[in-house]
Amino acid sequence: MERNKFALTPERSIREAFLEASSFLDGVGVLEPQRNAQLLLEHVLGLTGTAYYLALGDGFPEDRRSDFEDVINRKADGVPAQYIIGEQEFYGRSFGVTPAVLIPRPETELLVEAVLKYGNQLAPQPGERLTAVDIGTGSGAIAVTLALEAKGLRMLASDISPQALDVARRNASRLGADVEFRQGNLLEPFAGLAPDMIVSNPPYIPASDIEELQPEVRDHEPRTALDGGPDGLYPYRVMMDQLPLLATPPRLIAFELGMGQAQDVADMLRAAGHWDEIVTIPDLAGIDRHVLGIAR
Repeated sequence: MERNKFALTPERSIREAFLEASSFLDGVGVLEPQRNAQLLLEHVLGLTGTAYYLALGDGFPEDRRSDFEDVINRKADGVPAQYIIGEQEFYGRSFGVTPAVLIPRPETELLVEAVLKYGNQLAPQPGERLTAVDIGTGSGAIAVTLALEAKGLRMLASDISPQALDVARRNASRLGADVEFRQGNLLEPFAGLAPDMIVSNPPYIPASDIEELQPEVRDHEPRTALDGGPDGLYPYRVMMDQLPLLATPPRLIAFELGMGQAQDVADMLRAAGHWDEIVTIPDLAGIDRHVLGIAR
């Protein structure tokens, strides 16, 4: 049975339009209906921050009505708001996103912070600069952020998807980040390279769990960025197997991972024997979300 479509009542104020859209999204089961309604309303009106709040008492512009109805109905159909507006904030910067890339998550900012912290402890050789590689870059959020936050770092990034690399290149160019992008599977594009650091937020959802994800994730985010194989650990195993492709193992390796996977990934790093210290970092919910290997 087809659901009713959102249609904004005529002669509404911007505040009333927000309330009407929020109520509609709530009624069709959208999570965080108020947050989504505000994001989409700001997008359609071209207003953010103080300007948005100051305009709440103004009449809703008639020439934006159909655009607002369209984005609210797309959201009601399950499309992530970030894909509708075409952007997502990460580490204080706005990144362009499309359905070709995973939407950057706040917990990944903690991975970036860990790489910056431990990477600062790696002393480059005189006259050289540290080299970092981001595997499975997607939107480029990790690579671009590291390139901008760690001045002097040589930053490379890869993805198996050419469409994702197009998004990442656009983000790097728009934000002024010097990143070299390569296409290929995990470590393969960097055969012969001797990176000081490797960072990766690979697919880690067990294949059998994907159907249980929230519909807007399951039905709209790229499956290749979600599916980590039968137990979610396939990409980590492949990367460990591919380490001999590199001229030397990285002195720092940092992974994001799923709930309950930290011990297995830490054991993989210990078994590889390249790193003196294994560090596990929880996210803000207390879930062990990142594992790092550090060679002193």
